[in-house]
Amino acid sequence: MEKIEREMMRGLGPTAVLQILSDGEMYGYELVKAVGQRTNGVFEMGQSTLYPMLYNLESKGLIGSKEKKSPNGRTRRYYRLTAKGKKKLAADKQQWASLVDAMGALGLSRTIALGGGAA
Repeated sequence: MEKIEREMMRGLGPTAVLQILSDGEMYGYELVKAVGQRTNGVFEMGQSTLYPMLYNLESKGLIGSKEKKSPNGRTRRYYRLTAKGKKKLAADKQQWASLVDAMGALGLSRTIALGGGAA
């Protein structure tokens, strides 16, 4: 699969991070790995992209953070979804569903392309 271009990732990244954090709190490097793994490498982001995004999401009240010791004894900053972040994620999911439906109507969905229809 092809990686997502930087401009598109700018819009996808925050929603991807909110979605991953909906499963529970994580520290930065865990988020970087989870994004890459869960998307089979399509959405890969480096720490230089992730941390400014996390600061921005936190400043908007969508995520919270706290420092605590990890199982290996190292102090890390863990991020979690806030109630406001959960509402934002629900709204983002509705928008993404609408976008997927619209792209499918244009013949650009994976289902249509794999099924032999217009691609």
